[in-house]
Amino acid sequence: MEKYTSDLKKYIIEHKNDLNRPAMEAYMKHKFLFLGIKAPERVQLTKQFIKLNGAPSDLKIIREIWDLDGREFQYIALALLDRQYKKAEKERIQFYESLVVDKSWWDTVDILAGRLICFHFLTYPELIEEYAEKWIQSENIWLNRAAILFQMKFKDKTDQERLFRYCQLMSNSNEFFIQKAIGWALREYSYINGYAVENFIQNTNLATLSKREGMKNIDKLRKQ
Repeated sequence: MEKYTSDLKKYIIEHKNDLNRPAMEAYMKHKFLFLGIKAPERVQLTKQFIKLNGAPSDLKIIREIWDLDGREFQYIALALLDRQYKKAEKERIQFYESLVVDKSWWDTVDILAGRLICFHFLTYPELIEEYAEKWIQSENIWLNRAAILFQMKFKDKTDQERLFRYCQLMSNSNEFFIQKAIGWALREYSYINGYAVENFIQNTNLATLSKREGMKNIDKLRKQ
């Protein structure tokens, strides 16, 4: 383990709070061990550590941090990646992909897909066909979710055909996280083209959850 990783581990663990831990673990369905450090404190601790020790650019160190026990360390690893995403090299997509399928749950996957991968694909659009197509065909639901969600912040750059096709490909999924992702992605795109989204929802056999989520913005506008 690199010195940076071991020093960070020691520093963060010193601030663990066993009183907070049970509720945090319960909220995440007991999928992960928590140290009981709530988000505002975790963010502040990370800033303080970086101020004293700098921020690592080496992905090996960030991976070591990700691999530490304690869900807070995955959040810290994502925060470190977020500091450098604008300068990320093209091959970084492979690293992002590896994190999507490791210690997977909505809390990390949504940051990866909706922010890091989103910006990466905007910077390197030539990667979309290779990676997004592979992910939507995968048997891993978190790669499926990433494929559905990566255009969340594309706004007018959204590839409508791809978005609708991916939603349709996954429309028969019984997975809550896929049904929710479809609805979420459609809702976001409805801010750009509500007519197209409503038409798609009306003419596609989507899960009730997906339809309800996808129509939220459109229904809200109609009530105004």
